[in-house]
Amino acid sequence: MKQLALGLAAAVLVLDQLTKWIMVRVITENGYFIEVTGFFNLVLVHNTGVSFGFLGTLPAWVLIVVSLAIVVGLSIWLVRQDRRLPTIGIGLVIGGALGNVIDRLHAPGVIDFLDFHVAGYHWPAFNVADAAITIGIGIILFDSLFLDREQCT
Repeated sequence: MKQLALGLAAAVLVLDQLTKWIMVRVITENGYFIEVTGFFNLVLVHNTGVSFGFLGTLPAWVLIVVSLAIVVGLSIWLVRQDRRLPTIGIGLVIGGALGNVIDRLHAPGVIDFLDFHVAGYHWPAFNVADAAITIGIGIILFDSLFLDREQCT
C-alpha cells in the first residue's frame, strides 16, 4: 500500500513540474496571458506565499522548511497507515508539496498558471501540485469524518 502512495507522489511531482515547464514557455511566448474560454485562462504567476498569497512576506526558506517538515510528518503517518484512502490522500499531498518546494528552490515563487473565473468571481491561479494537495486533504478529511474504521481496512 505504501508503494501506491509513493507512486502517486512521484506521478504528481512529475506531472506538476512538466506542466509548469511547458506553461512557463507557452505563456511567456504569448504575453503572460492566454484566454482559453470565457471562464478559464492560462496566466503566469509566481506566488511567494502559500494559498492566496498568504504569508508571502516570509522568506522562501521558511516555507521550504515548513513544507519539508510536513512531508516528513506525512511520511511517518504513511508508514503507520494501513487504509487505502488515507494512503492515497497522503501520496497526493506529498507529491504536491514537493512540487511546490522545487519551485521555491529555483523560481521567484511557486509557479501558478490555471486561472478560473465565473460571473465576476475570480479564483486565484493555481497549479497541478495545488490541486493534488487540495484533493489529497479532501480525501483524508472524508475518510476521517465519514467512513467507519471497520469498513476501511
